Amino acid sequence: MSPRRTLSILAQATAVVIVLSLVVGQYLGQPVLLSFVETGSMQPTLDPGDGFIAVPAPLAGGIGTGDVVTFDAQEIEGGGLTTHRVVEETERGYVTQGDANPFTDQDGGEPIVQDADIVATAFTAGGSVVVIPHLGTVAMSFQSGLESVQTWLSVTLGTRALQGTQGLAYLLFGLSIVAYAADWYLTSGSRDRPDRDRSRDDGTSVLLVLGLLALVLMATATAAMVAPGGTQEYGVVSADFESDNPTVIERGTSEELEYIVPNAGLVPVQTYVTPASQGVEVDPERVAVGGREEASTTVTLTAPDETGYYRLFVEEHRYLAVLPPALIDDLYGVHPWAPIVAINGLLGGGILLTGLLLLRGEPARIRSRRSRRKTSLHRRLLRELYK
Repeated sequence: MSPRRTLSILAQATAVVIVLSLVVGQYLGQPVLLSFVETGSMQPTLDPGDGFIAVPAPLAGGIGTGDVVTFDAQEIEGGGLTTHRVVEETERGYVTQGDANPFTDQDGGEPIVQDADIVATAFTAGGSVVVIPHLGTVAMSFQSGLESVQTWLSVTLGTRALQGTQGLAYLLFGLSIVAYAADWYLTSGSRDRPDRDRSRDDGTSVLLVLGLLALVLMATATAAMVAPGGTQEYGVVSADFESDNPTVIERGTSEELEYIVPNAGLVPVQTYVTPASQGVEVDPERVAVGGREEASTTVTLTAPDETGYYRLFVEEHRYLAVLPPALIDDLYGVHPWAPIVAINGLLGGGILLTGLLLLRGEPARIRSRRSRRKTSLHRRLLRELYK
């Protein structure tokens, strides 16, 4: 395969991966490196459909006035991911506002934004948000098409398993398998033809398909770990009286609640449930859950001394138990995203290694048939070892 053709394929694959990362980020409620805005509330900074680089909140550092953040809104547009600017910091959280809006989100009924609500910060250079024009427009069109395909398949096959985030993962994984099988079939019939011109058959296409298959597998694994987790909110009323309602707590006292950790998948998971605000304790914080099972832990909520309504949070991180528990503990201690990186490396590396073993050095043998006289001794030895 010529360098020009290779670069063309890589450019197309990169474009597909970028669009998929945007779509998957919308499904997960957690931007994956890139995000976009759908409305004009951030004009002139971001026009509808513009994209931007989304720095995950754990990596962004402290949030300050003037930062453009993506947070999980409760009321804006019916709730969901919203990208607005922090215009004020208070003791209870952040006040946010769209650049084009005449009033703050909180004046419009949105609760004060907490650190636990913020999922990403827009990357800036020289004090300005780095904008990628029209990236979101492409992603929204692609997402609409995927949703239509998912709905058609669900109706045709009579199952709801192909809907939502999990259905998207199944669909992408299935498409990658079909692409790999098609590539293998189309190239297998000509491998044994000695008179075929092998000059462009260097194995690049097969390796590219393997790489895309590995990326889809890692995206599927990430979805399985990120989508069920996140932040759980408890609306607590600190009162002057006792109540049978577990979230109406006499001020200065505590209430214990059971926190259920379900696992709908077949692979066991290792989950960490940790406090994400003051007035919250969790015991135990680490919970192991088997495939198609559920487990629980205890969350203790403490009402502040002053009466009123408070938002308390716990945060859940879950990981596929494909690594030793002690290793996941160590990686989690470094950073909550570290186990995800390690698990994806294991899964992606595993599928690449398996594919290369199945090929058994075949691309190298194909190339060498046209230049057998020029093949060095060590290459001939390697060829014999791969037989």
